[in-house]
Amino acid sequence: MKKAFSILLFTIVGINFSVAQQSLNELSPPEYFDFWIGDWELRWGNSDGTIGKGTNNIEKILDGKVIKENFKATEGAMTGYVGKSYSVYNSKTGKWKQTWVDNQGAYLDFTGRFKDEQRIFRRETTNEQGDQIIQRMVFYKIKKDSFMWRWEKSEDNGKNWEILWKIAYRRH
Repeated sequence: MKKAFSILLFTIVGINFSVAQQSLNELSPPEYFDFWIGDWELRWGNSDGTIGKGTNNIEKILDGKVIKENFKATEGAMTGYVGKSYSVYNSKTGKWKQTWVDNQGAYLDFTGRFKDEQRIFRRETTNEQGDQIIQRMVFYKIKKDSFMWRWEKSEDNGKNWEILWKIAYRRH
């Protein structure tokens, strides 16, 4: 009886460990960015020591297959800056894709993934001097009504990252 119980216990523990590992290692399921859906109030520190503020409305569109972002800077040095992104999960490739456009004429394209409880959209491009760089957005410290977001760049193929912008999100 003890032997049967021990085998059953190890089997259950093994299955639970296997399921936990599988969920951490999966390639971005469609629910990967659902935490982001909603209305958000944003705050960030500017280089001059002032606080910037903004809003972000995130909604599912096109039969729930696309996540649409509506970003607006409302206070501080960036007042008037507006951007939109469209994110979609490609079930054939198992990857998220995002396109960002803004009222400054920017067009950025990203690929999303999950790493160490963070959601990351990343892209490779070149800087003004023509050198290869990596840019990424990192969603982290994700809770029901808050999370943090960073805009970063790496000029050494991802060995070191420079934080360019950090935003605190609070659900409205």
